[in-house]
Amino acid sequence: MKKIAILFCTGLILYSCATVPLTGRSQLALVPAEEIQPMVNQEYDKVLKENKVVTNTADGQKVLKVGNRMAKAVESYLVSQGYQDLANSFDWEFNLIQSDDVNAWCMPGGKVAFYTGIMPLTLTETGIAVVMGHEIAHAVASHSAERMSTGLLENFGMSLLSSAMGQNPTLTQAILLQSVGVSSELGMLSFSRKHELEADEMGLTFMAIAGYDPREAPIFWQRMLDKENGAAPPEFLSTHPASQTRIDKLNRNMPEALTFYKGK
Repeated sequence: MKKIAILFCTGLILYSCATVPLTGRSQLALVPAEEIQPMVNQEYDKVLKENKVVTNTADGQKVLKVGNRMAKAVESYLVSQGYQDLANSFDWEFNLIQSDDVNAWCMPGGKVAFYTGIMPLTLTETGIAVVMGHEIAHAVASHSAERMSTGLLENFGMSLLSSAMGQNPTLTQAILLQSVGVSSELGMLSFSRKHELEADEMGLTFMAIAGYDPREAPIFWQRMLDKENGAAPPEFLSTHPASQTRIDKLNRNMPEALTFYKGK
């Protein structure tokens, strides 16, 4: 019986694999986006209601401007690469939230939030584009759905979100919140180092496609690392140690990103 269960799970995993656009990495995809999105929309609205949204400020308008510009460019690029359905699946929202936390995040479906605490480190619209590209990449790569698929498989041994909700709604909700990066224990950013580096790579391309100089990306991340100054890292870097490796990889990916940048 145990062997049958193992074979079933193995077959389920093999059948339920997807490929990350642009990078080509195989990922676990047990949970359809349409199952996650209603819960995501509810949680995003909850965040906006429970915090002070300042999108109507000068900084807020910059976040909105950069977000819309990048979303349009990324969608056009996805369509050109044969990802029409993925491009159509996004319902982008960009909001700036009043908070001293140095943080930003993007939920599935394109629900983006910046915190005012990160704005002094962005300095310019191009700096905002560095962060925006990274966050949009999380959505395009379906990192949250991948994490939730893993969580459901580990905790329930099943792929049906509705079944998990019926069996243990509290645990399922916790898995969702951790998957999209909203958790009081884990902080807003809770993606693995693998996902972070993949988002860096894709984000570099996305900002270049939108007409922002990708060479500003390593400079921004250096400012982020400098902010640590021997103390605890900003929440934006909380799930992995600040490392020169990140900047080095951005620089290695730079020649390819620059091929997309018309302003070079």
